[in-house]
Amino acid sequence: MNHDLTPAELQALAQRRVDIKLGFLVHLGVFLTVNLGMALAHFLASGSFHPAYPVWGWAIGLGAHGVGTLASLMGWNLRERLLSAELASLQRR
Repeated sequence: MNHDLTPAELQALAQRRVDIKLGFLVHLGVFLTVNLGMALAHFLASGSFHPAYPVWGWAIGLGAHGVGTLASLMGWNLRERLLSAELASLQRR
């Protein structure tokens, strides 16, 4: 658990988690900026708006990045938690 980590290890873990979060936020910001810019350019050129198909592919990639980010942030000690649960289960038998 976190209380078993040294201050230097906690600092490194915090830095890694911040880097993961910022990586996703940068990806989201670029996605929004580029796609809103393309939508505005299309609207100004044609007077109508319809979704551009490349947006869907990028949105799927952004969603996968989001899932990966959540899994990374929530599961950093998943192996240790599963091991502890398994040991507790075996000890109860």
